[in-house]
Amino acid sequence: MEQKNLETLPAKVVSNPHDLNCNGSLPDFSDPSLYINRELSWLLFNQRVLEEASRPGLHPLLERAKFVSIFSSNLDEFFMIRVAGIENQVDAGIQKRTVDGFTPSEQLEIIREAVLGQLQQQHECLYNDIIPALSNDGISLVSYSELLVVQQLALNDYFSKEIYPVITPLAFDTGHPFPFMSNLSLNLAIELEDRKKECMKFARVKVPDILPRLLKLNDIEGFDIGTSGSRFMWIEDLIENNLGMLFPKMKIIQSHQFRIIRDADIEIEEDEAGDLLETIEKGVRSRRYGNVVRLDIHPGMPPFVKHLLMKNLELEERNVYEIEGTLGLSCLTELLKIDRPVLKDEPFLPFNAFDEKRDFNIFAAISKKDQLLHHPYDSFQPVVDFINKAASDPDVLSIKQTLYRVGSNSPIVKALMKAAEMGKQVAVLVELKARFDEENNIVWARALENVGAHVIYGLPGLKTHAKLTMVVRRERKGIKRYMHLGTGNYNPSTGKLYTDYSFFTDDDHIADEVSELFNALTGYFRHTDYRHLLVSPINTRERIIEMIKRESEWKRTGNVARIMMKMNSLVDQKTISALYAASCSGVSIDLLVRGICCLKPGIPGISDNIRVFSIIGRFLEHSRIYYFENGGVPELYLGSADLMPRNLDDRVETLFPIFDRTLVDRVKDDLEIQLSDNVKSWQMARDASYSKVPNDVPGINSQKRFMQYGSKAGRMAGPEKH
Repeated sequence: MEQKNLETLPAKVVSNPHDLNCNGSLPDFSDPSLYINRELSWLLFNQRVLEEASRPGLHPLLERAKFVSIFSSNLDEFFMIRVAGIENQVDAGIQKRTVDGFTPSEQLEIIREAVLGQLQQQHECLYNDIIPALSNDGISLVSYSELLVVQQLALNDYFSKEIYPVITPLAFDTGHPFPFMSNLSLNLAIELEDRKKECMKFARVKVPDILPRLLKLNDIEGFDIGTSGSRFMWIEDLIENNLGMLFPKMKIIQSHQFRIIRDADIEIEEDEAGDLLETIEKGVRSRRYGNVVRLDIHPGMPPFVKHLLMKNLELEERNVYEIEGTLGLSCLTELLKIDRPVLKDEPFLPFNAFDEKRDFNIFAAISKKDQLLHHPYDSFQPVVDFINKAASDPDVLSIKQTLYRVGSNSPIVKALMKAAEMGKQVAVLVELKARFDEENNIVWARALENVGAHVIYGLPGLKTHAKLTMVVRRERKGIKRYMHLGTGNYNPSTGKLYTDYSFFTDDDHIADEVSELFNALTGYFRHTDYRHLLVSPINTRERIIEMIKRESEWKRTGNVARIMMKMNSLVDQKTISALYAASCSGVSIDLLVRGICCLKPGIPGISDNIRVFSIIGRFLEHSRIYYFENGGVPELYLGSADLMPRNLDDRVETLFPIFDRTLVDRVKDDLEIQLSDNVKSWQMARDASYSKVPNDVPGINSQKRFMQYGSKAGRMAGPEKH
């Protein structure tokens, strides 16, 4: 079944290039028709997320509601960052065309057209399918108007005690300025009549975001649900039906829900920032005040109220989205708290490859074998245990680590604090510019500084996205370095939800270069000759393109030539051009790209040797893998970098080699399993559309297969070192 709403994409995106072939000289790979617009490619990814909710049978019912929530949350962030950036270009009069040929104004038009179609599909999915199905299973979302009077009275009493004290009604007239409205806020625009003065008034009430959006009526004192099961109500419905308490002696004419999304990107002039920590704190606070980029309203809002909001929020018609039903659906994850296991994914207990016994020594295990874990199928706990052991081991002298996203209650940071308190040398690069995680990172940075750790905030102009830990230990034979290098963040919570790899090694070649990279991050050391690591912005693009070209040479000389890559996003034009050229040389190329992919596969004479797949399932595909057949002597790199200009030019990233052939073959097998997935995989066509991989053979769900087998088959370690 092909993905819906593709008809909304303009012809410029879906047209095929004409008369392009590889006879003689290579074609012009700068032709805009060879590229998919980045923003539309992202919207196609979010469409695939929505399809997980829209198709009965793909997931248990409450998990389908979760995918609606993810779709909504993704779209909010897209507007806060990507659309806001394009709006800023339009406001600045910038009309430079992207590599695919679109101006900023044209991008805003096609984004709006595509999003309106997706929002309509989301509404139909939720209200015509999921909510009725939930009701059949005893989980009802009810409205105030359909309740019995006695039930309404119980809810009114609850409102007066629990909600009324939190709400602040704000008037808008000549004596009251237009009220400020924070990012992602849900509000009520209220038309009032002053009965004494017989004049019209306007007010705004913010739906408090510190209270649950979904009220579980079963838990409200005095409310008799009347039947078994669970009943919920949107909090804004209860507020709208109790506005008389907020505006006594006023006549409520009508109330209208609306929601706003603001520009939430933080721009930092680091040369002028001085104290980066303080600058980031101010930037996080300023997110509340960014320009409004989207206004969501119900179709029934009167034109004069709509125009009142547009005028005061300084919006154009393109910024206004009329949406049926509930506004802001990311809160649907609250339904997962319901104790109905049959309506959720089966519980999954990952395999702990380092299941500790009393005499277990993690350093001895790494010395014996390189260890490779595949999360979440392998537990993330060994990563936490590695840091904990380093913190408590009296032979450990120092710990160096990069932290990008660690979460709000991080056992990793607590272990680092413990190590510093015990007198070990602890150096931590905390990336304060990790978008939407700045507040957590500020808290942890201060906590680490308070116990004496050396805290570094990264290099000017670059985000540090690399995932590295080095533990320096005194042993009988001398000083030894142990490392963890990963494709994902040091966050145990996302370690249960994201697919990633963790690599533990004591290899001296890797250790030398990791040491040099940490010195570059913490001091003035500038090492640019990395022989084993790929390090952005120094050599990642150059080395990746070299290895792509090398496969072309192997193919030309009659040897085995194959490329397999897995990443979150593929945007970089130079790398895409290199892949096109390799395809022209006959190299077989398989790409697993979860999200944005600006490359078009299957174009005759250009990319007919390239296949592009995207897996959307229970877990978020997050690992980055770069595999090159290299004439029968494969090279494999894992790490933190996607093939995007920002990852290659504007971030400190690392891709690290796996030297052990056994581990290389295991990752290759993992890729082959994912490429054979015909349950959760989508394949891109040359016109940029995606369709489900045909399932006319026994179903292969790669995530389920990894859950079933995982490391229990002995996949986590290489052979013993000699």
